[in-house]
Amino acid sequence: MEDCKLFDAEYRLMDLVWKHQPINSTALWKLCQAELGWKKPTTFNLIRKLGERGILKNENATVTALVEREQVLRRESEEVVERSFGGSLPSFVAAFLSGKRLSHQEAEDLRRLIDESEGHDV
Repeated sequence: MEDCKLFDAEYRLMDLVWKHQPINSTALWKLCQAELGWKKPTTFNLIRKLGERGILKNENATVTALVEREQVLRRESEEVVERSFGGSLPSFVAAFLSGKRLSHQEAEDLRRLIDESEGHDV
């Protein structure tokens, strides 16, 4: 899925879908009303638009995601690194960590992720 980019409102709707799917479209609207303060037309308009883009499915008034949260997060992360850091992951990490201290556990978790991404056994 190439078009996994979500705007803020779309992401907020999808976050609810990912948490509660499969969910009845009316129940989703009521959830959006309670948690986001959205009106019915806003919710159903976004459901329709995301359905047209193949991001979710609304079939028989049941809404389900067609893309995983991880796909969207990966796409957005890659876009930030590419746009802001010229595709350099080390530059991104350096900027992110600038002025921050990692706990021992966070540093260990990052080492493990790096080792796994290189194909090393942990």
